[in-house]
Amino acid sequence: MFWPFSFPSGIDALFWSMGALACLLALAWLQRRRGRFGAADTALNVAVGLTALWLMTGAGAGLESGAVRLAESLRNLAWIFALYRLFSMDGRLASVRPVRPMLAALAFVEFLQVAIFLILSLRQVPVSAGFAFHSLVSLRLLVAVGGLVLVHNLYAGAAQQSRLIIRWPAIAAALLWIVDLHFYAIAYLSEATPQVIALLRGLFAVPVAGLLALGAVEKSESLRFQPSRAVTFQTVSLLLIGGYLTVMVAVAQWLSFAGSENAALLQIAFVVAIALAGILTALSPRLRGWLRVTLIKNLFQHRYDYRAEWLRFTRTIGLAGADSAPLNQRVIRAVADITDSPAGLLLLPGENGALELAARWNWPIATVPAAALSHTLARRYEQDGYIPDLDVERAAGAASALPEWLLAEPQAWALVPLLHFERLEGMVVLARPAHVRRLDWEDFDLLRVVGRQLASYLAENAGQAALAEAARFDDFHRRIAFVMHDIKNLASQLGLLARNAELHAENPEFRADMLVTLRNSTDKLNALVSRLSRYGPGNIEALAPIRANAIARSVVDQLKARHPLSLVENEDSVVVASPESLEQVLLHLVQNAIDISPAGAPVVVAVGARGAEGVIEVLDSGPGMSAEFIRSRLYRPFDSTKPGGFGIGAYEARELVRAMGGRLEVESREGLGTRFAVVLPLAQPGAAQGLNSIGFAGAKVA
Repeated sequence: MFWPFSFPSGIDALFWSMGALACLLALAWLQRRRGRFGAADTALNVAVGLTALWLMTGAGAGLESGAVRLAESLRNLAWIFALYRLFSMDGRLASVRPVRPMLAALAFVEFLQVAIFLILSLRQVPVSAGFAFHSLVSLRLLVAVGGLVLVHNLYAGAAQQSRLIIRWPAIAAALLWIVDLHFYAIAYLSEATPQVIALLRGLFAVPVAGLLALGAVEKSESLRFQPSRAVTFQTVSLLLIGGYLTVMVAVAQWLSFAGSENAALLQIAFVVAIALAGILTALSPRLRGWLRVTLIKNLFQHRYDYRAEWLRFTRTIGLAGADSAPLNQRVIRAVADITDSPAGLLLLPGENGALELAARWNWPIATVPAAALSHTLARRYEQDGYIPDLDVERAAGAASALPEWLLAEPQAWALVPLLHFERLEGMVVLARPAHVRRLDWEDFDLLRVVGRQLASYLAENAGQAALAEAARFDDFHRRIAFVMHDIKNLASQLGLLARNAELHAENPEFRADMLVTLRNSTDKLNALVSRLSRYGPGNIEALAPIRANAIARSVVDQLKARHPLSLVENEDSVVVASPESLEQVLLHLVQNAIDISPAGAPVVVAVGARGAEGVIEVLDSGPGMSAEFIRSRLYRPFDSTKPGGFGIGAYEARELVRAMGGRLEVESREGLGTRFAVVLPLAQPGAAQGLNSIGFAGAKVA
């Protein structure tokens, strides 16, 4: 028989020379790092040197030469002795006495092989002759198998710390003898030298040398090869596909060799059948789940890739937006993705403490009663955070405390409590995955951590909803407070009118003024009722160009009877504002200035412009305010320095000015007085045309 592959002359010498060069470089590197392998240092150096000699002999004399066979025997003896010295690294020479006979037996087999080869050479018997060839190849197979057994015993019996150093030469020796095992096994079966593997034997010496050099690096014991799970799964998938194709081709070839009248038909039928089986298997979620669990169990220390799981969890729960699922559904999916569950339910506490169905994810047919979980049972999970495996609960029968609907639902698999500060925020019911397995401690630990994190999201969402509702009530209460403040001002005006009526009721001019005042007060009350929604940004009346001078003059005319007031009109100012809101602001500011000013001390109202802004100033000579008071208390609602005051006047004035697109400025010095300035944008030139002398229709004189 013959091997069907061949390579151009010189390729084998090139590959074996590359291996020899790699071994020589590794030998030089090991000389510089002596002491890394303890008592085995010298033996490993000799083994690497003789490996390089073997490769150089093959590159120079040819792969079939007798010198290569002798050099290979020397290489094997050197590696056997190196393994013996590696056993002494952690003091195991005394405890591995059963290994010594095997070492001696392997050494004897190598010497026997050399003796047989020399006898055949002296008698000029071709090595390729049937009996001689099988004898020499069988002895090589014995050495390769025995060497691999020694490597296994060396690594398996080593202490944990010693393994970190031993693993590098152990892997190198194992790789060397694995290649030999395949080479001689194929040679034995085919009764000829496999040229392809013979060529690659030299090339495989490169990783052998690299492993030894890597092991001699400082702190090589800390090196870890940890491929990602995605790479591992893809590699295994490729290996399975390759194995599937190999089996398919091998069986088809066997059918062809077997020979029959229907050989071609049988080949086609087999290929079609195995292809269909492969496709059906690949599409099976149950098989994929089983494969995933098997790989994780045997290839990884932990079931989960925690970094990947946490990144996926944060992506799922943080995917907010118009096109994303509601938070409750994202909570279910975040838990279900961890266990590969296809669906789930979310139960949240109701008004009476019992858990009720709040959301479904891919589970539309699950029948859930109004009270899914009683308050008493919910408190139990709140106390211990227990995660029940529902298959175990079903097996318990009547001893299970879970509700009947949950045990009767065949797809229900696990129940995950969501705890936040030892308070149950909800529970997630997970559906059964494609490949069902028992939950273990790692599942429980991860689900508990994820459950607490999700509970914090649910608690935060509930808190935001409560704050939004409280803000709506706060806005309503603030509006009522503003209304009470305005009514208080009107009540003061009516009270003053009633006191003056007792003195001047017979005066016709007073009665005429009284009727005007009553009419204006009635209009203001009606306007107040119709404008309850005006407070707050965006709810101001329509803005229009108005004469700030006219509004200021109207306010001064209303209040000058109570206190000396001066109006200074620096220039005509047309601003964009709401006349009623601006009048309300000025009434408060002027009234407040009157209240804090000494009797007879005038209050000045000045109207002017500053660049593109109109300014209305109210100046008093009262006690003034400190900078701390202005910063922390002036605009704080319901904080008043006046007996019986509401403390919302300054706040209301500032909010009304802001709603009109302006700002309220304040300057004050203790003992000197205060200046308030209402700053509003000026109207465009020409916008004042058509305005009457008092400013606008809404600027009424009270």
